[in-house]
Amino acid sequence: MPNFYQEKKLWKKGFKRVACLDEAGRGPLAGPVTAAAVVIVPNSRFLFSDLKDSKKLTLKKREEFYKLITKSPAIKWGIGKVSEKMIDKINILEATKLAMKKAIDNLNYKLKIENYKINYLILDGKIKIDLSIPQKSIIKADEKVFSCAIASILAKVIRDRIMMRLHKKYPKYRFDLHKGYPTKIHLKKLRKYGPCKIHRKSFRPVRTCKRK
Repeated sequence: MPNFYQEKKLWKKGFKRVACLDEAGRGPLAGPVTAAAVVIVPNSRFLFSDLKDSKKLTLKKREEFYKLITKSPAIKWGIGKVSEKMIDKINILEATKLAMKKAIDNLNYKLKIENYKINYLILDGKIKIDLSIPQKSIIKADEKVFSCAIASILAKVIRDRIMMRLHKKYPKYRFDLHKGYPTKIHLKKLRKYGPCKIHRKSFRPVRTCKRK
């Protein structure tokens, strides 16, 4: 279960604004990639006893956590989003980094109101961001680090909501069911109708799609 070990270790070293990051949407064939940056006020107490990485939670549970997270005064957070067009232009890895930078900028803007600034980063996976802020990458941080698990939920819920809105614009692709991921039904719709404006044209299943 995610815990505060990493945050507490850094708090003791004087890093009081540790931002933990995670993303959602690297694998889909359509839509944006989103990232969330989360800062926990040191020594806060939570009743999130069953908090997990977003991938291990049901839709209902993610929404429940989202409400608790966004209402908590002890959790400061920012969101970054990069469109499918930019993903095609700079590739998904660089787009993910850009989304994380945007999330950090968004969070820093909120923290400045309280005269604080991010002074350390923990990132999920092997990603490193080109910023002059001390940082640490942890494999599967969303399963181990409390703040990263929260970031994973925020990024996932917000991206899913974006895809639900896009479903209303492009209903025949059924983005409401698969959120852009390469499921059987998505690939079937892609072959039948061809790519739409929000498909990632640089991704192989889209690029090589032969419309029936």
